[in-house]
Amino acid sequence: MANANPMVWDLDRFFAGGSESPAFAEFVAGTERRIEDILKELKEQADQAADENRLTGWTGKLQDIQLRLREADSYVGCLTSQRVTDRKAVAWTETVQTLYARYRQALDLFDAQLAAMPDDRFRKWTAGGEAEVLSFVLNERREGTKDKLPPVLEGLAGELAVDGYHGWGEHYGTIVAKIGIPWEEGGRKTVLSAGQAANKMEHPDPAVRAKVKEEWEKAWAEQADLCADTLNRLGGFRLKLYGLRGWKDVLKDPLRINRMSRETLDAMWTAVEDSIEPLRKYLSLKARLIGKEKLDWQDVDAPLPSEQNHIPYEEAAVLIQEAFGRFSPRLAALAKRAFDERWIEAEDRPGKRPGGFCTDFPLESVTRIFMTYSGTSGNVSTLAHELGHAYHGELVFGLQPFNQDYAMNVAETASTFAEALVSDELLKRAKTDAEKLALLDIRLQSAVSFCMNIRARFLFETRFYERRARGMLEAAELNELMEEAQHEAFGGALGSWHPHFWASKMHFYLTDVPFYNFPYTFGYLFSTGILAAAEREGEGFRDRYDALLRDTGVLTVEDLAQRHLGVRLDRPDFWRSAVARAVSDVEPFERLAAVSNSNINLQND
Repeated sequence: MANANPMVWDLDRFFAGGSESPAFAEFVAGTERRIEDILKELKEQADQAADENRLTGWTGKLQDIQLRLREADSYVGCLTSQRVTDRKAVAWTETVQTLYARYRQALDLFDAQLAAMPDDRFRKWTAGGEAEVLSFVLNERREGTKDKLPPVLEGLAGELAVDGYHGWGEHYGTIVAKIGIPWEEGGRKTVLSAGQAANKMEHPDPAVRAKVKEEWEKAWAEQADLCADTLNRLGGFRLKLYGLRGWKDVLKDPLRINRMSRETLDAMWTAVEDSIEPLRKYLSLKARLIGKEKLDWQDVDAPLPSEQNHIPYEEAAVLIQEAFGRFSPRLAALAKRAFDERWIEAEDRPGKRPGGFCTDFPLESVTRIFMTYSGTSGNVSTLAHELGHAYHGELVFGLQPFNQDYAMNVAETASTFAEALVSDELLKRAKTDAEKLALLDIRLQSAVSFCMNIRARFLFETRFYERRARGMLEAAELNELMEEAQHEAFGGALGSWHPHFWASKMHFYLTDVPFYNFPYTFGYLFSTGILAAAEREGEGFRDRYDALLRDTGVLTVEDLAQRHLGVRLDRPDFWRSAVARAVSDVEPFERLAAVSNSNINLQND
């Protein structure tokens, strides 16, 4: 099939010229002027309480700056991801981080003004006029000042973080740029980037997977000391800052960011532990299907043999749009627009970062999607996942900027919901038992990813911080922690592990959201519950789904679920139901696996 959809995104729509763009340089300079102007105003007013009119004015200015910073940050993030050797783009990253630090200083001073306003006046101000629609966020910011350092010290910490905390986070990009996986295929020798090598781990040939896994571990082992230094510095900074704020629980910040209670987190993980046995059974069944006693790490996401292991990009584009259209024409229209207007960077080429993401350009009310597409079923899932994020973004672009800031856990809801729609569509179209088995395998891979792999990351990171509080950890200790976490989360179901996962996974090095793990499981299981509601209610659920996504920036997750689904998240019942649904594919997978094994035995006879 001819590829009518370009696989390289259009960034010139925003600023022509990439990291050398004069227009981008002027945009950043203009943003800096706006930040310095409002920072000056807030500092001059710091010793006296501001009136409602001035607070309203500052609110508008801060929201305008936030949009500009998000635009700049997204642009630079796209540049550094598409070419890890773009040093000019890396330099722009530091510039944008510096502006964010100055902006956060302004926010801290603004928050102090909110806190200084008497309760009765604050309630009156946010009960009418321009502030009313922002009342949740403004109150959240006001309450957040109670357990932080004074604004001057928070500002100082933010400035020092640019070359310290955030600098260490950006150092990960420098390390990734050094990763090169030597490879020979079809008599041609080449060097794979980290992104290309990661895709090879889903190759249908087990020998290819084993070889790339071996080279992958070797490559990351060579960089392990640098990775250990980086991770230790990031953890040390967080712990020191948390200590100065008087925070004893390392989860306080990620839970606050995700607008989520500890009770909800505990209820979710309690339910997830119930998934281990059925998922162990699935992994054992899959191992027998590919002729192994136990799966190795690189086999977990490998496709089962089927009529078609490679899915061309153009075919994936059509499939996704049709699957989305079964649920919502609006969702399908968004996907079509993304393909038509070149929102997606999917080309398989050297020099790209591994992984995938969707990032917003709020001033243009569009998004951009990054991934490396090589035709695997996992690639199709990633593409659907990121398009789900894009739909979420489209729904909130019309809101006030402060109200567009939804947390990561609910951000993963639309994306995993979109994945499920595509999976269901594929299963409906399947004509043979082999096709159905392969598709059920993909669905159960997701359950393993969110209930086992993500849990392993959470266990590792929790224990890393416990140990880091007593001192630096060497690479060998981090390997040990990682293997222990994987073994526990997978229930010992695998024959080999990935000790350098902590080094290779970008999520551990992100500085905007600590514990970049449990929100994924939340989103996966929350979307599972939403899918059940969609199936019960049919077309009538579309508008409720959109309303739920629009409210993600103005409610806690507990209130969001209560308002739109009528469920309690701080109790295990909802989560147990979601987990049961997530692992319900194990039984039909077992039946089809038995048929497949019988056919193999007959062929051998």
